Amino acid sequence: MNKLILFFLLLTGVSSRSQDSLAVAKSSTMPINEKEILVDNSIIKPLKFDPNYKKSYQSSDFIYDVKIAEKGIWDRFLNWLSFWFKKIFGLPNMDVSGKYVNLTLKTIAILLIVYVIYSIVKLILNKEEQWIFGKSTAQKILKYDDIELNLKHIDFEKLIKDTLKSGEQRLAIRYYYLWLLKKMSEKNVIDWNPEKTNSDYLYEIKNESIRNDFGYVSYLYNYIWYGEFDLDEITFEKAKKTFEKTLQSIS
Repeated sequence: MNKLILFFLLLTGVSSRSQDSLAVAKSSTMPINEKEILVDNSIIKPLKFDPNYKKSYQSSDFIYDVKIAEKGIWDRFLNWLSFWFKKIFGLPNMDVSGKYVNLTLKTIAILLIVYVIYSIVKLILNKEEQWIFGKSTAQKILKYDDIELNLKHIDFEKLIKDTLKSGEQRLAIRYYYLWLLKKMSEKNVIDWNPEKTNSDYLYEIKNESIRNDFGYVSYLYNYIWYGEFDLDEITFEKAKKTFEKTLQSIS
């Protein structure tokens, strides 16, 4: 009997709460005015993708899978040098050692370039000497210098004969000139020195006749020996006779 009364009370409470909720829902509903509703009448254009859009994302900023490049032989060599530089010179770290290695390699490269340029210039100058002296070679030029340094011990008469047999007339004129310097030195007409010039010797010669003769043969010598032309037989014979006449006048 008590249970029946309790069930009846619970059922009555649930029913009353449902009716209260429905009443609240109805009272909270507001009437809607259609004029107050905003309607979006703008035209919507669909977006289109550029078919080549992928090209805009191919720069390094959009590459997220970074691949570590493998070190080549040169890189391994630089690392090896950096290691030994660090060890030998007591450098603080590999970065500092690497800078010193780069500086050293650049210095070596510059020195090599300078050496190559020097070798090329030297080669060009040697070739120019050969062009200036016609048939002369670098080896012969050295021999000329040796003869001039040992002027007092040279038999120029025999040397000129041997030179003419080989057809080197220009060289024979040079030997005539050196022979004349030797003879004037032996007769104390000049104080011979390989560093002196023709002008120096002219100032030393006291005898006016010898000075004039020497001035002329010096002109012939410079014209024939240093001149860039073919020496013909007539010009050579005239120069030869002039040198021999001057040599006889000093005797």
